[in-house]
Amino acid sequence: MSSPHAATDLVRTLEERAFNAWPAHQTVFHQGWVFRLSGGFTKRANSVNALEPGAPFGGVREAATALYARYGLPAVFRLSPLAPPEADQALADAGYAHFDPSLVLHRPLANVARPDANAVVMPMPSTTWLDGFADANGVAPHHRALHHAMVQSIAQPTAFAVLQDQGHAVGFGLAVLERGAVGLFDIAVAPGHRGSGRGRALVGALLHWGAQAGASSAYLQVRAQNTPALRLYESLGFRVAYHYHYRVPPGR
Repeated sequence: MSSPHAATDLVRTLEERAFNAWPAHQTVFHQGWVFRLSGGFTKRANSVNALEPGAPFGGVREAATALYARYGLPAVFRLSPLAPPEADQALADAGYAHFDPSLVLHRPLANVARPDANAVVMPMPSTTWLDGFADANGVAPHHRALHHAMVQSIAQPTAFAVLQDQGHAVGFGLAVLERGAVGLFDIAVAPGHRGSGRGRALVGALLHWGAQAGASSAYLQVRAQNTPALRLYESLGFRVAYHYHYRVPPGR
């Protein structure tokens, strides 16, 4: 059984890797917290997060509200185990709604199977990957330039996977390698091609890339209500590392 200190270290290292893997357009550090802003595209890149275990919450909500308001954005809080319990309670008392509970899963990388021959992994995102990923994920046209810029600003080694079906790109995903761990992000299969093993093929290709690149473990984030994805990841050996959820301002 791991100690609380070891568990906290795991959360902190996975949180740091995930922040680096999905970079925000702007970042502000504030008393053990980080305010991430990216024009309102994705909650992950437009949220307030604890960086230090138990970072004090006094004044953080007020500072975040003022900063995000400058950009016409709500102050959305993403609360991982690094955030103190009083932060969640204070936000609840202020009317912030509990939203989008999610899980961080991880697994060791050993005995990774060879990838599906239809899955192609590239070191840079092609136009096919960028456009296909945006279509499969329903990225609004006015957010696409920002999304593409965020993807292209990832500093760590990155793999972009495309799954082909009869000459058509139908699945997309990316993986980012840092400090011996590979993070999997935004596995997306085009509507009409889901539920037939394509997600498994994408994940397998990215895990194989990570193992070949020297990673000893893998991690990913998934919504708690996404039962099909959870079943897939559990069947691939992923287990829960920790939970997080969002708090959104009243009326949002």
